[in-house]
Amino acid sequence: MPVPDAPVTGAPTDPPGSGPARPSRLDPAIAARLRRTADGLVAAVVRQHDSGEVLMVAWMDDEALHRTLTTGRATYWSRSRREYWVKGATSGHHQYVRSVALDCDGDALLVSVDQVGAACHTGHRTCFFDELPVSGPETP
Repeated sequence: MPVPDAPVTGAPTDPPGSGPARPSRLDPAIAARLRRTADGLVAAVVRQHDSGEVLMVAWMDDEALHRTLTTGRATYWSRSRREYWVKGATSGHHQYVRSVALDCDGDALLVSVDQVGAACHTGHRTCFFDELPVSGPETP
């Protein structure tokens, strides 16, 4: 099992949203296709590769995407802790990456994984366990 790379640090060199907020080793051809938030992030929708079950949504910057693509382990940027995290490093609930797709606008990623254990920090299989009532018109 690959070991995650050491953190990459540095000050932003580009205006917000125009490029990565932190230095990265991501392939420049891939980086050029990303449309990032002002914080240099892209939303990552994570699903179970064989069932299509949506497990969670997280954030990646260029370096997190690079690590995900090169290690096969889902790596994200924690907005609250301001550091990289490899899913399962502390919980044991690992995500082994099967594929990554970029959406048509370049502002979201679809990460297909083999999820071991719970995906949600609450211990649930998926973060989407709280169904809301829908009272709109019936579908035909």
